[in-house]
Amino acid sequence: MEKRYSEFTVEELRQEVAALKEKAQKAEQLGNVSEFAIHERKIQMALAYMMNPEEFVAGETYELQQDPGHTFKISYINGRFAWGNRINLLGDTVEKQEAIPISLLGKKLD
Repeated sequence: MEKRYSEFTVEELRQEVAALKEKAQKAEQLGNVSEFAIHERKIQMALAYMMNPEEFVAGETYELQQDPGHTFKISYINGRFAWGNRINLLGDTVEKQEAIPISLLGKKLD
């Protein structure tokens, strides 16, 4: 039975990220877009387990890595996920709330 990321040590998470990056690179070279996307999501999840969720604050807005056209306002944190809404460059909030791994959050905005 496979271990969950929550059961990994930091060193095991680092090794997992390195292995997943290698797999993602191979998938990209082969033009396998869906496999590449799966590995990228797994990388973000593993990275989230290397971060402290307490560093992120509900009600605050953060840069959104991999999506420079949006920021993300956190409603609440649940485990390694931030629940909230994207905000576009015009300041419009996307109505649908979503959960994203905390590893996708960048700097807190003032």
